[in-house]
Amino acid sequence: EVQLQASGGGSVQVGGSLKLSCAVSGHSFDEYIIGWFRQTPGNEREGVSSITMSDGNRYYVASVSGRFTISSDNAKNTVYLDMNSLKPEDTAVYYCAADARGKFSSTSSWNYWGQGTQVTVSS
Repeated sequence: EVQLQASGGGSVQVGGSLKLSCAVSGHSFDEYIIGWFRQTPGNEREGVSSITMSDGNRYYVASVSGRFTISSDNAKNTVYLDMNSLKPEDTAVYYCAADARGKFSSTSSWNYWGQGTQVTVSS
């Protein structure tokens, strides 16, 4: 069974930066797509970014493109999300997820989820 551990959230001011980490264990890292999602109270969880471990293909939702960067350290089985130029609308609980065929637009297509980490951006 795949297990994911998200960390790195916190509180920053507008324009600040945070780096989230997602440590993956329990299965071959290379077989999965790792995604970052976020959720605010009363709203559906939305995809933020994903990386396909087999070929490094990356995807970003338009609202974070150019500000967020997803990367991986295969030796550590860890995926990172560097978040720069943070805005108040980036405030959310951030989750990482893994699946062999996860679709960015469909949270139900992801089988494995980590616990959330809170990101708060204040003005």
